[in-house]
Amino acid sequence: MSDLAPFHIAFPVHDLDAARHFYGTVLGCPEGRSSAEWIDFNLYGHQIVAHRVDSKANDAVAGHNSVDGHAVPVPHFGVVLPPAAWQALADRLRATGVAFVIEPHTRFAGQSGEQSTMFFRDPSGNALEFKAFADLGQLFAK
Repeated sequence: MSDLAPFHIAFPVHDLDAARHFYGTVLGCPEGRSSAEWIDFNLYGHQIVAHRVDSKANDAVAGHNSVDGHAVPVPHFGVVLPPAAWQALADRLRATGVAFVIEPHTRFAGQSGEQSTMFFRDPSGNALEFKAFADLGQLFAK
């Protein structure tokens, strides 16, 4: 999987200073270019861009789907990390007091596609999911 191309996603935020703190300090994403309206961040080699929008125009919560007994927020985005990096992130999020939508846990235990996962929201309500697979070959397992 070393040939993966970086993805790009732009997402709405209400407050650029809060986004800068959350993505830059809490998640540890290096900041790239920015303006008075947006900020680029490096999320594990991927380009994510927080765009300031009017809070009334941002409906970050479209719905939920049930996955392995949990109400998974839709939409959401995140990264699949190596297990040690996933655990370090979970520990860092707990230490900074981030409230989890779905606590870090193992999903599909003992089944095809077993993975560690956690969900949380940024200050503007955007849902993020970070995953880890003990066997990355299970990423697309049926």
